[in-house]
Amino acid sequence: MNESSNQNCGTSRRDFLKSVGTGLALSLTASNYRALGGVSPNERIQMGFIGLGGQGTGRLKEFMQHDDVDVAALCDVDENHLNQAVAEVEKTRGRKPKGFRDFRELLDQHEIDAVMIATPDHWHALPAIRAFQAGKDVFVEKPLSYSIGEGRAMVKAARANQRVSQVGMHIHNHTPNYRRSVELVKSGMLGKISRVTCWKTSDTKGVGNPPDGAPPPELDYDFWLGPAPKRAYNPNRSHRNFRFFWDYSGGTFIDFWCHITDVVFWAMDLKAPESVAAVGGRFFLTDNTETPDTLDLVYEFPKLDLTWTFNPTGLPGFERLGGIGCVFQGTEASLAVNYMVHELYVKGEKVTDYQRPAPTIPDSPGHIREFLNAIKSRQQTTCNVEYAHQLTKSGLLGNIAYRTGRRIRWDDERERVIRDPGANRMVTRRYRKPWKLA
Repeated sequence: MNESSNQNCGTSRRDFLKSVGTGLALSLTASNYRALGGVSPNERIQMGFIGLGGQGTGRLKEFMQHDDVDVAALCDVDENHLNQAVAEVEKTRGRKPKGFRDFRELLDQHEIDAVMIATPDHWHALPAIRAFQAGKDVFVEKPLSYSIGEGRAMVKAARANQRVSQVGMHIHNHTPNYRRSVELVKSGMLGKISRVTCWKTSDTKGVGNPPDGAPPPELDYDFWLGPAPKRAYNPNRSHRNFRFFWDYSGGTFIDFWCHITDVVFWAMDLKAPESVAAVGGRFFLTDNTETPDTLDLVYEFPKLDLTWTFNPTGLPGFERLGGIGCVFQGTEASLAVNYMVHELYVKGEKVTDYQRPAPTIPDSPGHIREFLNAIKSRQQTTCNVEYAHQLTKSGLLGNIAYRTGRRIRWDDERERVIRDPGANRMVTRRYRKPWKLA
C-alpha cells in the first residue's frame, strides 16, 4: 500500500474522519492514519513477519501465495532462521526483504501495513500490542496469549487502535466441515445439548534429557526469553519444544484446545465457564519437560458441561476419527466432529440418510485470504482477537485448575478467579525486567 494510491481510493480522508468522529481523529498518529483510511481492492499489502521457525516460515510461504502481498521485512532472534527466511523470499519473489533481530525495529517501518506473528506463546502479546499501537493489522498464531491478562491487553489495544486481526486457527476456515457442523447444532436436530466431550491424544515418547549448556551463537537467548524468567539454556527449552515448559506455554493441551473447541464455542455461542476442575499428571513421559501427558478437565458453562480428555488413547469408541475431535451429546442425536468430517448418531447408530438444514454460514475464502480481505475492507475477521481471547481464556483456566490442584470458579465480567488469590495470580504473569505488558 502506498500513499499516492491511498489518495485515490473511494473514501476520502475527510469523509473517513467524519465517519469515525473527531475524538478518534485527534488521536491518530502519522503511521496509523494511512492504515485506518479506506483502501482500494487493487492495492498491495506490505507485510512484516515476526518469528520464522518452522511454523513462521510455513506461514510466510502461505502468505506469499497471495499476489497482493509484498514481504517488506522479516524478524527473528535466531540468525539462522532469519537468513533462511530471507533466502526463501528472495528465491520466491526475486527481491531481498529487510531483516531484523528486534521486532521493535520492524514495527518502526512505516510502510508496513500488517504483521504476522509466529513466535512462541510467551512472545505473542508484546509484538501484537505494539503493532496495534503502531497502526498495523495483526495475524497472530494460536493460542492467542500465554496468559489471560495478556489476551485482555491485546483486545484492548486492537479496539483502541481500530485494528483488524486474525488468530491462526486455520481449521475454522480450512474446509466447510466446521460450518456444516455448526449449522447442524444450531438447527435443533440434536435436541437439547447439555454435554460436549472433546479429546486429543498425547505423546508418550518425549524429547529426551539433554544437559544444560551454552546457547548456540546464532540465537539471542536472552531476547528469546524476553518477559519469561531467566533460565539456563537447554536445547529442549527453546524453538520447537518450548511448548512443553510452563514458562513459555501450556503444553499440547492449550495448543490444540483452540482448534477443537473452536467448533464448540461457535456452535453453542459459549463465552466463559463458571468453574473448571482438572486432574492429570505425567504418567508416561520421563524427559525434562514439564507439562502433563494426561489431563482430564470438566468445564461448567451455563446449561452445558464440557469435558476434555488428553491421554495416549483418546476417546474410546471414536478412535477411527483420529487423535482429535469432539462429540455434541443431544437428547435426540449426537454429532461427532473432527477437522475434516462430522458424523450423526441416533440411539448409538450412525445415520447417513437425513435432511440437512439449509446452509446459513457462507463458505470461507480461506483463513489467510479472509485476513487480507479484511485489511482492505476494514471488516473484522471470524477469528479476531476478541473471539480468540474468549476461546483461549477457557483453556488457560483449565491449566490454572490443573496447576493449583483446585476447582476454580470464574468471574468473567471482572476476569478474576473467585476467592482464590493463588489461582488469581496466575491470570497474568509478572514480566522479567525490562519488559512490561502495558
